[in-house]
Amino acid sequence: MKFSSRLAACAAAIALMPVTPALSQQSSVPAPGTELVDLYTWLHAHPELSFKESTSSSILAEELEELGFKVTTGLGDDWIREKSKRDEGTVRDGVGGYGVVGVYENGEGPTVLIRADMDALPVPEQTGLDYASQVTSTTWTGVESPVMHACGHDIHMTSWVGTARELMANKDDWSGTLIMLAQPAEEIGLGAKAMIEGGLYSQFPLPDYNLALHVNASAPAGTIAYSSGYALANVDSVDILVKGVGGHGAYPHTTKDPIVVGSAIVMALQTLVSRNVDPQTPAVVTVGSFTAGAKHNIISDAAELLLTVRSYDDATRQLLLDGIQRIAKAQAEAFGAPEPEISIDSDYTPSTYNDPELTEMAMAAVSSAIGQDNVTEVKAVMGGEDFSQFGRTEEDVPGLIFWLGAVAPETYQAAQEGGDALPSLHSPFFAPDAPPTIETGVSAMTAAAMSLFNQASATNAATETEMETEAEEAADTTSETDSE
Repeated sequence: MKFSSRLAACAAAIALMPVTPALSQQSSVPAPGTELVDLYTWLHAHPELSFKESTSSSILAEELEELGFKVTTGLGDDWIREKSKRDEGTVRDGVGGYGVVGVYENGEGPTVLIRADMDALPVPEQTGLDYASQVTSTTWTGVESPVMHACGHDIHMTSWVGTARELMANKDDWSGTLIMLAQPAEEIGLGAKAMIEGGLYSQFPLPDYNLALHVNASAPAGTIAYSSGYALANVDSVDILVKGVGGHGAYPHTTKDPIVVGSAIVMALQTLVSRNVDPQTPAVVTVGSFTAGAKHNIISDAAELLLTVRSYDDATRQLLLDGIQRIAKAQAEAFGAPEPEISIDSDYTPSTYNDPELTEMAMAAVSSAIGQDNVTEVKAVMGGEDFSQFGRTEEDVPGLIFWLGAVAPETYQAAQEGGDALPSLHSPFFAPDAPPTIETGVSAMTAAAMSLFNQASATNAATETEMETEAEEAADTTSETDSE
């Protein structure tokens, strides 16, 4: 069966599959070849936190092995264990790098990498689904919490499996090397870095293109959205420890009140974007937490501010970080308070840049596969995604991540007409309309990958034809000269 007809048949089958109820009670791990929606519901019911994706990675690895890929597991484990020991002084139990890399060489042609992330969030699920998560686990930072796939990584994994199946079922229709990559710990921004530091680009074929998708909680199932150029933001975390001199609330003149100093810092930071950044350049500085003190009549000796800082280009990022430090120190000095301690997390999430040429090529193929009316170009967002790390190396591999609509069309329409607001990503109420979302994810990603394989083949064929024509013309010219 040819690619187009087989894909259509696959899509129809997915659309007709019922969601299996009560899978949260099912303990057996899905075997390779499990129907996609059944796989999805199992993954949803059994979420795993960052760097704890042992079962999810095993399922995906076994699927690839069954399809004929050469599979490597545990990529990034050494790096994350070293980081854990460096940060905490010990390697945490049950934590590891569960990166999966599957390689299938299918003749001459480009190398295309398709990535899915696996980790869930410390969120108590409130969807009311029959297969809702009942899992409780301990986070990377040691906090016990209920766990939920509130960011759609279960959809990502399922679409990834479906794409691998489709590409392998139609391997006569493309030529090149396919890399299927399952990544841990996207939610804490460390998984991609762990895999890169673990040797992704040195131990395996270097990709010519990197592809990924992400569910969209504000768009209907059956649709795709994308941004050309910047798609997601740099995300920095900044901690400011404001130091003061504590004392009795009745005698403030004997103190240096860190709450007053911190408040001045918060207000001054509001001018950083409005008066230092070009108005046409997106930037965000948000103080997400301000904590100090323990009692009504005690002036504390310290306050803590926790900031998220977001931008697109690296110059704006640096301007914001420099400005935060300058403002915090200057405000403290103005009050005669000690200099604050400012910590900028080195493990930041860099901005995601969708290569325009790659984006145009892939989205043209996606439009043909699912209909042009279902594919829309949208503005970049200020969220972050560590998929960006795969393009932020010296190899400079072009990448593309696109949005996969996940809301039941009728629910989406009701919200547009003034009904209940749609739950966002990371919400305990987020529940994708799984069958059509998976169907579209498989169709779109398969079409995008096929276009890259076949475009390169077409380009090579055209180049060979051009060279042959030039050679023939040269031979004809030589013959004419000899005749004269």
